[in-house]
Amino acid sequence: MAETNVRKIRLYDTENIHSGEDRDEYEKDYARLIQSPAFRRLQGKSQVFGAGSGDYYRTRLTHSLEVSQIAREVARRLNKNVPFLARREHPGLTIDPEVVEVAALAHDLGHPPFGHKGEEVLNQLLTAEDGMKYEGNAQNFRILMFLEKRAGSDRGLDLTAAVLLAINKYPFCIDEPGRMKGVFAREWEAIDYLRQLWGMPAERATLEAQLMDLCDDIAYSTHDLEDGIRAGKIQMGSALFEDERLVGNLIREIEDDPSSTGMNWEKVDRKETVKRTLREFVEQWKRIYAECGYEPSRTRRELKARWVGRYANEVGIIDDPEGGWKRVTFVREGQEDLELVRTMEILKKLAWVTLIKDFRVQRLHKRSEIMVRRLWESFKSYETGSLIIPPDWLASYERQKDHWPWKRLAADYISGMTDAYAEKVYAEFFASRSGSIYERD
Repeated sequence: MAETNVRKIRLYDTENIHSGEDRDEYEKDYARLIQSPAFRRLQGKSQVFGAGSGDYYRTRLTHSLEVSQIAREVARRLNKNVPFLARREHPGLTIDPEVVEVAALAHDLGHPPFGHKGEEVLNQLLTAEDGMKYEGNAQNFRILMFLEKRAGSDRGLDLTAAVLLAINKYPFCIDEPGRMKGVFAREWEAIDYLRQLWGMPAERATLEAQLMDLCDDIAYSTHDLEDGIRAGKIQMGSALFEDERLVGNLIREIEDDPSSTGMNWEKVDRKETVKRTLREFVEQWKRIYAECGYEPSRTRRELKARWVGRYANEVGIIDDPEGGWKRVTFVREGQEDLELVRTMEILKKLAWVTLIKDFRVQRLHKRSEIMVRRLWESFKSYETGSLIIPPDWLASYERQKDHWPWKRLAADYISGMTDAYAEKVYAEFFASRSGSIYERD
């Protein structure tokens, strides 16, 4: 099969679904995604600050839009500057900007309400009670391949193989022992089929998936910092790098994060590297602050833009050190730029330590945890949950109950809620309210 056809095949496309023939297949993917309810619901899901905290702060939707913009532009630059991409030697060693854009827009669909705390609590509940897992990346594929509906189909959005594999940054089955991330077993059967059709090496992601993942990190390490500075939780002064407690917390986060392996932290003085990075970050802020006439708003935007530009301009492709494949990473003079990799990791952790670990955010997380747990208790039993779940969800379960248990559907339903809708349902169940029940939908 020709490379183009392999990349553009769909698993389930049926002839009875109307689809204009004057559009490219990736344009159809884009339209299917942005018109889906799951995509719209991203506007009501937390990024760092709770959705509804203010018009300024990012939600999952604005974050996804920003990731897609960065990814599309970097993909275009790579196609101009990396000669082997033009040869399209392998479907997994190809980068189409349109594919990366759609994958970036879809990469956070599986996140439940209340950000990482919602994901953590749902995983704890499912694991403790039934040995099942919940993970945002895996939930993406349940949404895209099953839960979302197109007219005439109950098999998800039926996106092209290229887009599905560009979303699949963890190319293995999460239900295997020891896996923390991946794809649930039922969806993995189809993803693995596509990977075999493409001749993908085991546990290697496509270049498009790697690029999407790196651009997600670029956005996270710049845009969330901008939000943190705006909220006053990151103070741009000497205290940032002189605070031994903060520096220690950053080092612990780096040491405890499995994804930090491969960054050669053992070859550098971690404390000095963290302090130097923070010091240079503050010094850059001061220079830009003066350039911008001492206007904080302009300074925040300019600081973010310069860091995004620096990261984006150093994205390149090298041979995988383990052989037989390629890696998307920061590249300088033909080698991986580990200094910039570590810098981004430190700034990512700065956002995490100062924002997520802030005691006020932790209080919101505790509130969120209580709501998710009590919603789960309400829906987890078929006998009682089936009476209070919407009829279309119940009908979907009845059609598919031979393939997955009720508790998986309960997790699907809760995870699809926006922050506001989860609070609304919680209030219906547990808060004293007056008025007609028909006013509550």
